[in-house]
Amino acid sequence: MSDEIHDEQSAAEQVVADAEEIISEAELAEPVEEDLDELSQALAERDEFRQLAQRLQADFENFRKRSAAQAEQSADRRVAAVVEQLLPVVDTFDLAASHLSIEGEVSAEAAALTSARSILIDTLNKLGLEPVPGAGEPFNPEVHEAVMHVEADEGEGPVVDEVLRAGYIFRGATLRAAMVRVRG
Repeated sequence: MSDEIHDEQSAAEQVVADAEEIISEAELAEPVEEDLDELSQALAERDEFRQLAQRLQADFENFRKRSAAQAEQSADRRVAAVVEQLLPVVDTFDLAASHLSIEGEVSAEAAALTSARSILIDTLNKLGLEPVPGAGEPFNPEVHEAVMHVEADEGEGPVVDEVLRAGYIFRGATLRAAMVRVRG
């Protein structure tokens, strides 16, 4: 019977040892679970910060593009304002050229005036200035201002008959409408 008691005692000690081991493992598991919770929380924060950084980067890129576009538009408006202020000079050159062609004889002053006009027009053309289409072209209210009207043959639509003051388009937008006489 002593062997039986000894076996029972031995089995009881084994159960106690197993229980202590389970308790020890459970005590170790709690900090591991806490560490895993902290790790998953840190990963969630990292993902949140990454998304925030990506949104900020996209916002900054949009801001940069918008600022560049606004700067370009502002520069275009300033150039257009200067070009518009030079149009009376071009008109004066055109008027002088029309008087010079009447006289027939070309003096040195007339040649210089014609050359100066040509240089100014070339420079303005390089900046983006284009003349509005003139006589013989279909009337377009976006680029022509009709100040006179003459009758035309039947079936003929409104056509520019004569340009009274030149008009100009600057980079695709009407800077000054041409004053025209319309036939039709």
